[in-house]
Amino acid sequence: MNIPEMLKSLQDPMGVPFYPQVFRILLVVTFALHIIFVNFVIGGSFMSVYAYFRHGAFYKNLSKAFAKATTINLSLAIVLGVAPLLFTQVIYDPFWYTSNVLSASWMVGIVFVLMTAFAFAYLFYLKSSTGKRHIALWGIFSFILIVLAAVIMHAVSYQALQPGKWLAWYMNNNSVDLYGAHLHAFQLPRFLHFIVASFALTGAFMMLYAWYFWEREDMDREYLAWAGKMGARMAVDFTVLQMVVGVWWMLSLPATFHFYTNYMFLTGVPFAVVLLLVLIRAQSDPRKYALPVAALMAVTVFAMSSLREVLRMLYTGKYDYSVSNYTLNISYGSTALFLASFVMGIVIVGYMISVVFKMGRSAKPIDLSSLKLRTWSVYLMIAWILMMIGIGVVIAS
Repeated sequence: MNIPEMLKSLQDPMGVPFYPQVFRILLVVTFALHIIFVNFVIGGSFMSVYAYFRHGAFYKNLSKAFAKATTINLSLAIVLGVAPLLFTQVIYDPFWYTSNVLSASWMVGIVFVLMTAFAFAYLFYLKSSTGKRHIALWGIFSFILIVLAAVIMHAVSYQALQPGKWLAWYMNNNSVDLYGAHLHAFQLPRFLHFIVASFALTGAFMMLYAWYFWEREDMDREYLAWAGKMGARMAVDFTVLQMVVGVWWMLSLPATFHFYTNYMFLTGVPFAVVLLLVLIRAQSDPRKYALPVAALMAVTVFAMSSLREVLRMLYTGKYDYSVSNYTLNISYGSTALFLASFVMGIVIVGYMISVVFKMGRSAKPIDLSSLKLRTWSVYLMIAWILMMIGIGVVIAS
């Protein structure tokens, strides 16, 4: 059996419940949201430890802020990672599941790696106020485990794109690998392109931090200005470094891809140039440029997510695999349920974000009764619960 036939046989015989291109778009969007918070976790956990070892009240405050933010961002990164993982499993199931089996021990272990990383990050957040130097070990261990999780996900994602090597990896040294104890593929420039971006986005996060808390009466504006300037410097320096690493990654791609002439890549280049120019301009007043920089960073991350999908299409296309050819078995009921839940989730999460946003910008109690999404959130949640109970009753009967 050749590789295209093998991939075809590994697809779900039931097909996909809706048009594959819709899943592809959702995959790109949700992965962009997921990777933003992954970047915040990597950059933020490093900065929390780095600032902890530096002298001065400003660094002490910054370390506390990042230690707290890391626990929140890690939770969001994990939750937001569920959606792109599910969409990947739906339309790229032959690649994803096979790669998981090849490194099964690592993929099971990543759950415990992240659990331990979160526990260490939370311990560091709770104990950092003591100022004892050995407390930093919790933050260091957390950062190392977070990077290890990134290595595992990178390797599994990259080896999924190389079905021509699967048999050789499975028959490791002429013996069948039944334990999945190895990570078989690693591409340094590809990995670094995501890691370096973490520090660029963390710089933008610090600019937003200065902008967001500027209105609070109990915050030191001199400290916020200092944090904003440090963030602006980080953002511009690591954006330049990321561009260099991006060129390195592009040069390491198979020449047959002609990636540098791809329309998606050519479309993304102007955005990168504009982002760099705005970041240079932002050095004079980071707080003023915080929102434009955040918007441009978000667009850049979305562009990177789109380019990542284009690359996956090129890799899988070598084996005549296209999600457009996936067997279509439309299920209108499940699709409608998914879309209804998706809309409900947006409204409820939007309400929660608006509450947190308003409460965080003031040290005094505030009136939340004016938030219009509050009533809709309650009604939609009740409607969703009743709908799920109704579906369960119908199925059970």
